[in-house]
Amino acid sequence: MTEPEAEDRKPQSDEARSAFVPPAGVVAQAAPVEEESSTTSEFALPKGLDVPQVPPTDSEGSAFSTPRTYSAKHALAAFTPPAGIPRVDLTKDVPWQDRMRTMLRMPVAERPVPETVQKTEDEGPAVPRVLDLTLRIGELLLAGGEGAEDVEAAMFAVCRSYGLDRCEPGVTFTLLSISYQPSLVEDPVTASRTVRRRGTDYTRLAAVYQLVDDISDDQTEVSLEESYRRLAEIRRNRHPYSGWLLTMATGGLAGAASVLVGGDAIVFVAAAIGAMLGDRLAWLCAGRGLPEFYQFTVAAMPAAAMGAALTIAHVDVRASAVITGGLFALLPGRALVAGVQDGLTGYYITAAARLLEVMYFYVGIVIGVLVILYFGVKLGAELNPDAALQSSNRPGWQIAASMLLTLCFAVLLQQERSTVLIVTLNGGVAWSVYGAMHYVGEISPVASTAAAAGLVGLFGQLLSRYRFASALPYTTAAIGPLLPGSATYFGLLAIAQNDVDEGLVSLTKAAALAMAIAIGVNLGSEISRLFMRLPGASAGARRAAKRTRGF
Repeated sequence: MTEPEAEDRKPQSDEARSAFVPPAGVVAQAAPVEEESSTTSEFALPKGLDVPQVPPTDSEGSAFSTPRTYSAKHALAAFTPPAGIPRVDLTKDVPWQDRMRTMLRMPVAERPVPETVQKTEDEGPAVPRVLDLTLRIGELLLAGGEGAEDVEAAMFAVCRSYGLDRCEPGVTFTLLSISYQPSLVEDPVTASRTVRRRGTDYTRLAAVYQLVDDISDDQTEVSLEESYRRLAEIRRNRHPYSGWLLTMATGGLAGAASVLVGGDAIVFVAAAIGAMLGDRLAWLCAGRGLPEFYQFTVAAMPAAAMGAALTIAHVDVRASAVITGGLFALLPGRALVAGVQDGLTGYYITAAARLLEVMYFYVGIVIGVLVILYFGVKLGAELNPDAALQSSNRPGWQIAASMLLTLCFAVLLQQERSTVLIVTLNGGVAWSVYGAMHYVGEISPVASTAAAAGLVGLFGQLLSRYRFASALPYTTAAIGPLLPGSATYFGLLAIAQNDVDEGLVSLTKAAALAMAIAIGVNLGSEISRLFMRLPGASAGARRAAKRTRGF
């Protein structure tokens, strides 16, 4: 064995056995020395990897490139139009209700960035205080009977006027919420408020609308502190009419309603006395903390008892007119119209809650009247359901009675004195249209009621837009003469006399009349908006919510 061979057989050291040392017979290629300026980014492609380059003319796969099928001249509806999204200025060119409703119906991504109307501090608006003010304003509007869409429009107007553009208000029957997103990278700020007590005061409602109108006006400076002060004054203001005047208005409403269905002077007095007794009993129950269901039940009893007593005493009067007049003072027309309006505008949860409340009120009235009618029939009261077919046609007296009913209804709603005369005339016009269509034209009462209610809604919406106020003070009292008091009474009377089928038919007619009133008022309001100039678009391009269409 030669010396070189012996040298190869000698044991190797640990370094010689390293895993990084190439084995014998393998020629290691020297790695290229990288320069210091070479690219070391993790996004760089490894050497040796060939990626086919996309031709510059074929860029349809990019999310930021224009599709080949897109034409700027014939742009599809899914793309932003070449002229851009119409700008909506917070000016007094159109009423703020329509401006805010237009933007609420826009997709969030298409809403224009607002110009701050009210001056705020250099560091920006106080977000928690603006949201709290918005919720307090929305609470007063919702508690006063305003529709959910109008409440959201008012809340949206307050937020945008103080510079909070990315706001989303939410309104249900008892809960108000609003969420503000400062930016895409910041957490949203959300606040909510529960409406636990409701009250009818259209004077307060008009004051809140005036406050919102001033806040959304770029010519009027209203700071946050000033808004809080005015809101506190609105809450502290007393009702314009006293409790005893409201009781007298209840009696006048019932008496006028009895004249509409053929009553005379004795019937007027009897219906007024029964309604006033029921009103005072309801006040007594309210003072003891009883729910409204029992208040309606108790309030319906005196008028029914008065009619049954006159029949038992063999007084030659129309007892049905006395009871019908008492029911007119209790029918929840305001809640019914608001419930149907919320359903037609897409607020189904609020609409269902309002209509459920109306149903409870009706059930309370039914129980109160049925109890009295049952005992009246047992005691010998001769109540004739066929009297419904003997309604006399006295145009002069009926128009005067309808205007008196509307006037008393406006007082019960605590309306401003400046609006009482207008709504009284509106109620007279509504009954004139109904009488001309039903008595002269012999059109069905449901269609006549819907047409008259539509006219009420049209006039009320135009008047409210002219005064930048709520439409409720101009419409709610005017629908009073159209309420289905007689159909409700005769349905209850038939049930009390064990004629359930006839009673259900009459109650169904009452429900149809009530729905005709609510839908007519809402349709009249929508028709009035068709002829109004809206911000950023013509009347024909007005946006509305798109629902499912059978698929």
